Amino acid sequence: MAAVGAYTGPRIFFVDDEAGVRKAMTKTLERLGSKVSCFAGASDCLERLRSKRCDLLITDVKMPGMDGIKLLTEAKRVAPWLPVLVITGYADVPMAVRALKAGATDFIEKPLNRKRFLSAVEAALQRNSPPDRLLGRAITRMEMATLRLVLEGKSNREIAYSLHRSIRTIEAHRNHLMRKLGVDNIVALVRRAADLRLTEPLGK
Repeated sequence: MAAVGAYTGPRIFFVDDEAGVRKAMTKTLERLGSKVSCFAGASDCLERLRSKRCDLLITDVKMPGMDGIKLLTEAKRVAPWLPVLVITGYADVPMAVRALKAGATDFIEKPLNRKRFLSAVEAALQRNSPPDRLLGRAITRMEMATLRLVLEGKSNREIAYSLHRSIRTIEAHRNHLMRKLGVDNIVALVRRAADLRLTEPLGK
């Protein structure tokens, strides 16, 4: 149950290395009744994504260090069902294809058309209203470790021994994984993990 006064509306993460853009975008998105967290770089966003709820990620492409496409790919590993909007002033067809193949919900060019942009944001937020409160939530490091051992065919007892956890804890991790990935059996879990490329080595 949410605490009295706790914010329950949509939470949006916005990533852009230009301070002026972050400030303007915060004002625009807050008009939708959203709570906006801004980041100057992809790494900080990913770190927050591992521990905080996010209903929509919006990222620029061209940024120092990790670019928006790489952020999109890594964000999908952490929260597979998270909708991601990619925006850029350097749009071209190959880049759009890369973003969409990596799982982007939409690809929007700068300068942004305000009406088109807000329409895309609202559409993405509506699609991210899962019936299960865990569906689409971030996968924790321990859950990811559990998943990789499940995919190797290990039993709960073997996984518990490998990760130095109790069998009951591993059972809870498996339950959370299935709910977060929207599946109800081990075969579907394996297929979903493959579809979302969660079976690939980290950083690939």
